[in-house]
Amino acid sequence: MSVPVTSERKRTLFKWMAAAAAAPMLGTLAGCMDGGDKKSFKAVDITGAEYARDFSLKDADGKTRTLADFKGKVVVLFFGYAQCPDVCPTTMTEMTEVKKALGADGDKLQVVFVTVDPERDTAEVMKAYMGAFDPTFIALIPTPQELVAVAKDFKVYYKKVDGKTPTSYSMDHSAAQYMYDPQGRLRLYVRYGSPVADIAADIKTLLAA
Repeated sequence: MSVPVTSERKRTLFKWMAAAAAAPMLGTLAGCMDGGDKKSFKAVDITGAEYARDFSLKDADGKTRTLADFKGKVVVLFFGYAQCPDVCPTTMTEMTEVKKALGADGDKLQVVFVTVDPERDTAEVMKAYMGAFDPTFIALIPTPQELVAVAKDFKVYYKKVDGKTPTSYSMDHSAAQYMYDPQGRLRLYVRYGSPVADIAADIKTLLAA
């Protein structure tokens, strides 16, 4: 993020990075133990992981959503916030490019954006934000209590960073994405900055399975 990094924040980030690095490795081992199919993926295979298996959160229309709502599609889920200056808009733009790269299979991709800033990311804000990229992308808006629970379940890091005024704060947060197959099973951990072509290739592999 484009904010100063203090020694305390560095220690916090290092702890989170270590945990995030371990999570895909453990998921990969779980996938092998689970006897999952041996596909070749560009992203980190976490098939069989015991976390991030589902959610139950309201979208910008107030409808409660779970993975079951998107059965038959590959779901790419990302945590972020509307006022993010770099990581979030970059990721969302890349996902619009991934959808285009899929061609006729583009309608079999569902991008889900979970805000880590429910204080400012109201339904109106998130509708406009999704619409700026692709109107089929869905935003989920947890309550502060739900955010704590879902972040823990998904092993996601987020932290409020105070600004000059009470409303000018920013949010540090995890930048990777989770990818689910058409049956709603967690399959891949997509690192931030992964090439569009690689993400599209993994989606096609899951759709063909």
